Amino acid sequence: MLARMEERMGVRLFNRVRGGVELTDDGRLLHQAITAGFNTIEASISEIEARATGMETITLSVSTAFTTHWMMPRMEKLRRDFPNVDLRFQLISGKVGGSMHDVDLGIRFFTGNERPDAGALLMPEIILPVCTPGYRDKPVHGSDIIINLTDSFRDWPNLFPGLRQRELDLYSLNFSDYSIVIQTAMLGQGIAPGWLNVVSHWLRLGTLVPAIRQTHVTERRCYLVQQPTGTPRPTVAKLRDWILEETFRDLEEIDRMYPEMELLNLASGRG
Repeated sequence: MLARMEERMGVRLFNRVRGGVELTDDGRLLHQAITAGFNTIEASISEIEARATGMETITLSVSTAFTTHWMMPRMEKLRRDFPNVDLRFQLISGKVGGSMHDVDLGIRFFTGNERPDAGALLMPEIILPVCTPGYRDKPVHGSDIIINLTDSFRDWPNLFPGLRQRELDLYSLNFSDYSIVIQTAMLGQGIAPGWLNVVSHWLRLGTLVPAIRQTHVTERRCYLVQQPTGTPRPTVAKLRDWILEETFRDLEEIDRMYPEMELLNLASGRG
């Protein structure tokens, strides 16, 4: 089959290697075109189905933490704003990454000058220590409980000199799922690393507060990423913009609560 295709086109599409084949440059070009074609067909089918049923399916590829602590508190508002959308989730419990195949919109991190082929910047990666007001205001004695994400950097407290200035021993709790890390902090059990793109809702409500007024901005950037081929469906673009707007509203309110932290400037890249 492959040989007949190459013979018909008059070019080599595959190099035979041990254990199989790999694409040549011409093969990669053809593969990209075929993939774009299938994506266009799939988008057209989705649009036809949406017209027939009145419902449009959108699949999000996001972390369990973002779903639990950012999306779920907004589901009622989202249903009001998108009454004809059937929202589905491809959940990531570990490090955020992976293919965007078969999803419409996802959150991914990029380092330095890396950029997605299609997407919108949500914010730089901003981390701050978070806890409940009760934990922050408790009498200072004994030890601080640090809540760690096991597959992330374990020495994150060293990024925040203010934690060491509390002059307490550090005792740790360790979890592999970031949604549990934040839930544990919300139960008043200690201080957790707060990724701002995840915890903004709870900071705005005051359920979580900065344990200290310090932040750490990394070289990574958080993007809302779309399918790299084809034009996104209008409803997907609207949902992308809705997430951006909701995040901005959170940040505006948090910035009013903690102006000295300049979180709005940091999130917009001006800090």
